[in-house]
Amino acid sequence: MARGQQKVQSQAKAAEKLAKMKKQQGHSANEQKKAAQKALTHACSICKAQMPDPKTYKQHFENKHPKNIMPDELKDI
Repeated sequence: MARGQQKVQSQAKAAEKLAKMKKQQGHSANEQKKAAQKALTHACSICKAQMPDPKTYKQHFENKHPKNIMPDELKDI
């Protein structure tokens, strides 16, 4: 078991390491959320769900809203 100066040094080193990890995690998580939100460019006109591309949007519309008329933007895809 560490005593005296060793204990103080060990605690300081552990606190520094923890602070670096928190700082690194915080930035990357926020950046990932922003990038993911930017990628969702298409929104369903009925349920307002967001999709990244028109192909996914068309599949969503066919599966979730089969009785509704498909929007003009999805007919040619």
